[in-house]
Amino acid sequence: MRDFFSPEIRPLRLFLAAMIIVLAPVLGLYIDGPVERSAIIIAAGLVALAIGLDQKTPAVRSVEAASPILESDQAEWHELPELRSLIEGIPDPMLILSGMTVIASNAAAKAMLGNEIDNEDVRLVIRHPSATDAIVRQREEPLHRPIELIGIGSRDQRWELNLRSVGDGDYCILYLWDRSSSYAVEKMRTDFVANVSHELRTPLSSIIGFIETLADKEAGGDKKTRKRFLKVMAGEAHRMQQLISDLISLSRIEAEKFKPPENLVDMADLLDEVKVIFDDRYDRNIILDIDPSVRTVRGDRSQLSQMIQNLVSNSIKYGRPETPIMIRLKPSRTGSMARLAVIDEGDGIDPKHLPRLTERFYRVDSGRSRQIGGTGLGLSIVKHIVERHGGRLEINSTVGKGTNITISLPAARIEVEDSDGDDSNTEPEAQSAFS
Repeated sequence: MRDFFSPEIRPLRLFLAAMIIVLAPVLGLYIDGPVERSAIIIAAGLVALAIGLDQKTPAVRSVEAASPILESDQAEWHELPELRSLIEGIPDPMLILSGMTVIASNAAAKAMLGNEIDNEDVRLVIRHPSATDAIVRQREEPLHRPIELIGIGSRDQRWELNLRSVGDGDYCILYLWDRSSSYAVEKMRTDFVANVSHELRTPLSSIIGFIETLADKEAGGDKKTRKRFLKVMAGEAHRMQQLISDLISLSRIEAEKFKPPENLVDMADLLDEVKVIFDDRYDRNIILDIDPSVRTVRGDRSQLSQMIQNLVSNSIKYGRPETPIMIRLKPSRTGSMARLAVIDEGDGIDPKHLPRLTERFYRVDSGRSRQIGGTGLGLSIVKHIVERHGGRLEINSTVGKGTNITISLPAARIEVEDSDGDDSNTEPEAQSAFS
């Protein structure tokens, strides 16, 4: 059986919600006493709200408990324990209106809009033009779609306003659903697609331009020109290949993030292998400082190698050419963590950029990064690998001195504990690493 709250059967849910709203006042005609009738109408409205929502939110699960209230014959409806418990159990703001007056609200609404909102005009409680307009129109024309509100709470918050008239329109249930997280995820996805498109379009446009020039017999006939153009085209194609490779790596790492690796990895051997790779490619002095007591971690050897190579590659790109690159592997004070630090001496990074360095495609200097071949995904890949391994990533940098990136990974076996009594074991300034 299909989920009752799936989008595919929303029309059926809306029909049921409408029927409940229509039949509630009819049922109220056969109930003695205005208080009991009000309780039935309000409870029916809550059920209709639950049915009409697109997802089974915590509010929906709370509203599902409203059925017993329909049979209640207690005194003032707003004093009914079941109804008060139902409203207070909803984590997002909810108001119950009589006309334009707030006659009941839950704790979430009071925390957001103020403690003294009961018995106030809703237009003064929610000072938002779109919300006010929707509430006024709801009395004449029911709101069939939720309204997005921006500007309530913090500037970055996005709220979805849901309204349900109850009975003959004397009562209205107002529910605010915080969609900030969904909005943030959607924005990240949109930004990601835009960034990927831009990163691929830039080298592709360059390649197409050179191909068109080479196709011109007059402009592309010179051998030196052809050779130079082909070299540039090869570089741009390699850049696209690297970007696609990084995207695939990132996708694989994210797909495996809930599967902790179990293989034993000898970090000392792995660091030796990485050093050989870079010694063959670059004329840089890479220094290994490995504590023999912390050699083994549980992990994915291929991913750990990629993580280290990304860090060393960054140090080569942004460190001063004549300075060494230090790679340290030491245990924490307790011996439970293997602390890997990659330290360079270079221009350093302004502190304001540090919190965003692991974001996809974030660059401190986009022009320089593209010039030296960066894709903008290196540290993002490092972050996801560290998270999959249950580790911690720390970035320290001093402008004009250099950068120190330290990764702490759970150690599989530590025989000797660090004797300095310092669990952080992190060099605050990169230049001290070579003293």
